[in-house]
Amino acid sequence: MSGLILLTGATGYVGGRLLSLLKQRSIPVRCMTRRTDSLQDWVNATTEVVQGDVFNLDSLQGALVGVETAYYFVHSMGDNRDFESQDRIAAENFAKAATHAGVRRIIYLGGLGNPDESLSKHLRSRQETGDVLRAHHSQVIEFRASIVIGSGSLSFEMIRALVERLPIMICPRWVQVEAQPIAIEDLLAYLLGALHLPSVASQVYEIGGPDQVSYGQIMQEYARQRGLTRWMIPVPLLTPYLSSLWLGLVTPLYARVGRKLVESLRNPTLVSNNLAESVFAVRPRCVRDAIARALINEDREFAETRWSDALSSAGQSQSWGGDRFGSRLVDSRTVTVAVPPDQAFAAIRRIGGRTGWYYGNWLWSLRGFLDLMIGGVGVRRGRRDPNNLHVGEPLDFWRVDAFESNHRLLLKAEMKLPGRAWLEFEVNPCEQGSTIRQTAIFDPLGLAGLLYWYGIYPLHQFVFAGMLRNLARAAEGSDRDSAPSHDIVTEATASEVNLSGTQQ
Repeated sequence: MSGLILLTGATGYVGGRLLSLLKQRSIPVRCMTRRTDSLQDWVNATTEVVQGDVFNLDSLQGALVGVETAYYFVHSMGDNRDFESQDRIAAENFAKAATHAGVRRIIYLGGLGNPDESLSKHLRSRQETGDVLRAHHSQVIEFRASIVIGSGSLSFEMIRALVERLPIMICPRWVQVEAQPIAIEDLLAYLLGALHLPSVASQVYEIGGPDQVSYGQIMQEYARQRGLTRWMIPVPLLTPYLSSLWLGLVTPLYARVGRKLVESLRNPTLVSNNLAESVFAVRPRCVRDAIARALINEDREFAETRWSDALSSAGQSQSWGGDRFGSRLVDSRTVTVAVPPDQAFAAIRRIGGRTGWYYGNWLWSLRGFLDLMIGGVGVRRGRRDPNNLHVGEPLDFWRVDAFESNHRLLLKAEMKLPGRAWLEFEVNPCEQGSTIRQTAIFDPLGLAGLLYWYGIYPLHQFVFAGMLRNLARAAEGSDRDSAPSHDIVTEATASEVNLSGTQQ
């Protein structure tokens, strides 16, 4: 049984994933953060949240009381100030406070790179942080890793964004620099394994998967698994700095941090010894399996998402075209009806077939005809029963992917599309009666998928709004072609959703 764990960086990608595993194992965890409200949802019998700041020694001393092992996942890359000096100060403060509090071990995640070479500022700072921790604490376990492959990892999400958006990529020399990627599951296995090491002196472990590959090869493997064809044109002139500016234009979400990361890509990040293999039982998976696992995990996390909770808690979004969940685009809207959930769901249960789609049926028929012309299933299949649905059966050019009576219907598109699409309906009780949420979800396949989604998005706004309005009328028992007998409260939302935890 492990003693009390202090976890810094729990709101970050690796820290958040590690926190989930620690909670599953019922290991007592104390999360230290500057903003405690960001982690209040994680509080339970084995997890507490305390306020602490690595630049405030007094707050550190209180947070570290009674701690046996501390995970240090603090980096200042997103800071506009000199992140190197900030990282030095933070590491020194933390190590001194941990020593004073009697913390047995600090576990730190740094970056791979040969210190004898001219390292980038980013990699140099990551390794210097480990040096500072060891200078002020007697037992520091440092893992040095290269690219982390997992949905939500910054490196993986940058690769995803580039491959999905650019059929032709102009690749500077650094795209061919070799790295040794590691899957997020394998990285977490090492971090957990460090809890059970015997008391030893400080040690650095270099970790990575079995493959030594370039960023370009990772992009090609991702494209292969997504069924995309990508052409990569090597050029010798584009410097890492200019490349980082270009990255900011193509993937603006990662512009500030991504630029610092891209500037470090001139350095190979390869494992130079097998010490970790002799100490830990972890056997990391290859790049192909790591990418496949990341995509599978994303599907699983997406399937577990409840938009009625996630979108409502995120609040109203102003973005046009819906917002992202990993690679997916999500457009959701709600309507409130003055009837109980079973009556509200009855209208949803009858959708499609002879009932139609409650709005713009000629447009749905046209879409089915066009699908038939290009070899798709069209709408000729109809539905098996006008009143009842079962998982797996066809419904026009959809198939029932999930069905929960009086609560949820999830349809997966089977028409020809440059991607994957779902249409979801959820009914939940509320004070006024019931809330119906209608959510359109699209996983675009490359640039063609993005062009398709944004091209038909104005039509979706028109059709889906009318569908939801008439669904509400049908649920309340009024004729769907007549005005409703009383006002219907509506709310359209398309909110940003990131579970990592994507991003990815």
